[in-house]
Amino acid sequence: MIEIQHISKKFDDRVILQDISAQFKPGMCNLIIGASGSGKTVLTKCIVDLIQADEGQINFDEVELSKMNKEERKELRNSIGMLFQGNALFDSMTVQENVKFPLDMLSDLTEAEKLEKVNAILERVNLTGVNDKFPAEISGGMKKRVGLARALVLSPKYLFCDEPNSGLDPQTSMVIDKLIHVLTIEFNITTIVVTHDMNSVMEIGDYILYLHQGRKEWEGSNKDIIYSQNLLLNNFIFASDFLQDAKTQRMLEDKENHKS
Repeated sequence: MIEIQHISKKFDDRVILQDISAQFKPGMCNLIIGASGSGKTVLTKCIVDLIQADEGQINFDEVELSKMNKEERKELRNSIGMLFQGNALFDSMTVQENVKFPLDMLSDLTEAEKLEKVNAILERVNLTGVNDKFPAEISGGMKKRVGLARALVLSPKYLFCDEPNSGLDPQTSMVIDKLIHVLTIEFNITTIVVTHDMNSVMEIGDYILYLHQGRKEWEGSNKDIIYSQNLLLNNFIFASDFLQDAKTQRMLEDKENHKS
């Protein structure tokens, strides 16, 4: 579990984050949502120790980040998987080489053991048989799955996904969402997803943290969000016709259930 307590951050005189507290639990897809400039990226960078918060605490499984020594921070970084918005694959490397890269950098496994792990995780993300292809030879959705495989090959305790559906069509986005959700549960990972994709919010939002102008404006699940009376959240979420329809449909279903 990752717990943040009263996190604040500013650059010069500009307040970016103000007194944010939340719990991100393992085995759940924890989503951070909000408009551009709401502080999502800065908060994530504070959590993964790329930026130091001005105030507050960040705890990884009850161990405070600021009190970790150099070796403990290194061990923590090795237990974090990252799925980047632009995939960040090496164009000159094959799929197999891209996925194996973290193992080459951070593990003491033999070459045979590395390949065994690579093949196992590629199979898990439904990419069997593409080991020798280069990123330019596969689709955007496949690139995203390669990125996910690379993020998971070290069996991380924590997974951070930055806009995982960026640039993908709706059907492919659903595939990526389902993979992230299933693998989060299967490996009991503490997964944090930064997203603008409202379909993802409704499909995999076990816990949702909504930021508005650097403040925590709302938190809850994708079921709670349907009935939220928070005007700022509703204006942000239900600008999508799909989600407005989802809200209406769920209310109708609830009414029918109450009748029966």
